[in-house]
Amino acid sequence: MPLPKIATPSYELVIPSSKKKVKFRPFLVKEEKILILAMESQDNSQIASAVKDVISNCILSRGIKVDKLSTFDIEFLFLNIRGKSIGEDVEVMVTCPDDGKTQVPTRIMLDDIKIQISDEHSQDIKLDDEYTLRMKYPSLDEFIKNNFNASGDINVDDTFDLISSCIEQVYSEEESWAASDCTKKELSQFVEQLNSSQFKEIEKFFDTMPKLSHTVKVINPNTKKENEVVLEGLQSFFG
Repeated sequence: MPLPKIATPSYELVIPSSKKKVKFRPFLVKEEKILILAMESQDNSQIASAVKDVISNCILSRGIKVDKLSTFDIEFLFLNIRGKSIGEDVEVMVTCPDDGKTQVPTRIMLDDIKIQISDEHSQDIKLDDEYTLRMKYPSLDEFIKNNFNASGDINVDDTFDLISSCIEQVYSEEESWAASDCTKKELSQFVEQLNSSQFKEIEKFFDTMPKLSHTVKVINPNTKKENEVVLEGLQSFFG
């Protein structure tokens, strides 16, 4: 006689970038094992891939392509799945900025961690009076490829590859050019022809991209000073 199957609860959330509702379940023991092994490897690429695989398994709604989701969507999904799987809070070690070395354990409720969107952020970058560049958010695969190379260093070519991969469209009032119709070389050449001020606007797009963020206040036990620390990105909460 086969053993019984245990019913798994399901939950619902809204994906930050698309505002689509998705159903998800907590991760199971076998998936938690995948995450633990990846964490033990201390390989950022392996950790990110494990996170992506677990999210793919836990999303119950059809039509959600995890490969195409932005980095901050992935972070938000994982945060919520982790909350329903292990617990609604997490303890992190916070380094006090007043001396730059003292670490203080701090417990954070996962519900308090939100996606922060800068007022200065825009996906449309006006290049000049005629042309506008529409950007898309990097997928997790693009983020891994361009940020977690073997040496750990991000070189100029990696930066240009990431920018080129995030171009969605170039348009004017009369015409538009879809990045999907262009070769990688054509996109790279387009980026290379931009002037410094135009390139800075593209950098601003990445710098102000939505991200997980939470501010905590901790008291340094050595200096007795209160410190305000902003934690950003998934690794700040589970690193």
